[in-house]
Amino acid sequence: MKVAVIGTGSMGQNHVRLYSDIKDCVLVGIADANSEQTKRLCSLYGGRAYSDYRELIEKEKPDAVTIALPTALHKQATMDCLEAGIHVLVEKPIAKTVAEAKEMIAKAKQVGKVLQVGHIERFNPAIQQLKQRLADNQLGKIFTIHSRRQSSYPGRITDVGVASDLATHELDMMRYISGSEVSTMTAEVSKVMNTQNEDIVFGLLRFQNGILGILDVNWVTPTKIREIAITGENGMFTVDYLNQNISLHSNYAAEQNETKSEWFTTKFGVAEGDFTSFRVEKKEPLRVEIEAFLKCCNDNGTPLVTGEDGLESLSLALQIVDCGCSSSKCKR
Repeated sequence: MKVAVIGTGSMGQNHVRLYSDIKDCVLVGIADANSEQTKRLCSLYGGRAYSDYRELIEKEKPDAVTIALPTALHKQATMDCLEAGIHVLVEKPIAKTVAEAKEMIAKAKQVGKVLQVGHIERFNPAIQQLKQRLADNQLGKIFTIHSRRQSSYPGRITDVGVASDLATHELDMMRYISGSEVSTMTAEVSKVMNTQNEDIVFGLLRFQNGILGILDVNWVTPTKIREIAITGENGMFTVDYLNQNISLHSNYAAEQNETKSEWFTTKFGVAEGDFTSFRVEKKEPLRVEIEAFLKCCNDNGTPLVTGEDGLESLSLALQIVDCGCSSSKCKR
C-alpha cells in the first residue's frame, strides 16, 4: 500500500517515522509548505518531498494518507484526498467546526473510503486493558470518570484553544469508556496565558446512563499530566497514559459484601482495600493506531475511531466552551 503524510509538524513527523518502519506499506511522499523540513524528512525516511499536497496526490497517487496540518486546513485537505479516492487518517480535532466535520464525513461515505480520526488514546495498551477489565465487570457499576490532561502552553498550537486540543482527547475517552453519550454539562473556562483562546477548562458532564464525568484540562501546568480514574462499586481504576500503567484501589466493603445486600452497602459503603498494579505490554499508541488504520484500508473496514466519533468529541468541546462562557447548564 502506498502512503503519504501531509503536514510535518510534531505529529506529522511521527507519522512519517512510523510509516517508514511498518511493513506492507511504502512511504511515497511527504507534503508541507516548509520545503526544507520535507526534504530533511525524505532524506531520513524516504519518499519524495512536495510543497503542495495536491501535486503529491496527482503524481504519487497514494492509497492512504495522514493529514497532520493545522486544524483549520483539515477539511479542505481531507475533501481533496477523499475526492481522489484516498483513505484518510486525519489528526484530531477532526476539523475547526462541526459543519466542516459533517462535510468530511459525508464525503467519505459518498466515495466509500475510510475516514479515521487520530484520537490516539483509544489505542493506548493501558486503555485497551482497562476497557477489557470493565467489560469483564471487574468494577461493577461505574459511578464517575475523572479525566486530567494538563501541560504547559504548546507554542506550536495557535489556531485552537485547550478545549479543541486537549479536551477532545478526554471527551472521546469518556464516551469510549462509559459506552454512553452526554446528556447535560456545566463548565468553567478561563484565559490565563493565551489571550486568544481558552487555556483552562473544567467540565462536569452527566451521561445518559447516569455516569458523571469530570473534565480537568489546561495549558498552565508546568508538568505533563495524562490520567484518567474510573470509580465504581468495587473500587477505582487509575490509568497513567504516559507510563501506560493501570492500577486498582479496591473497595474492601464491596469485597466483603458477598450477598450484595443493600443493607450491607448502606451500612458499610466504601472502605480502603488492596492496591493492585497490573502488567501492561507497552506499545507506542500511534504505531497501533496507524496499523489499525492500514488494516481498515485493506479490509475496507470500520475504524475504531470513526468520523462520527471525531465529530462528537469536537461538538462536545465547542459546546463546553460556550457553556463555560455562559455559566449555564447545557443540554445536548
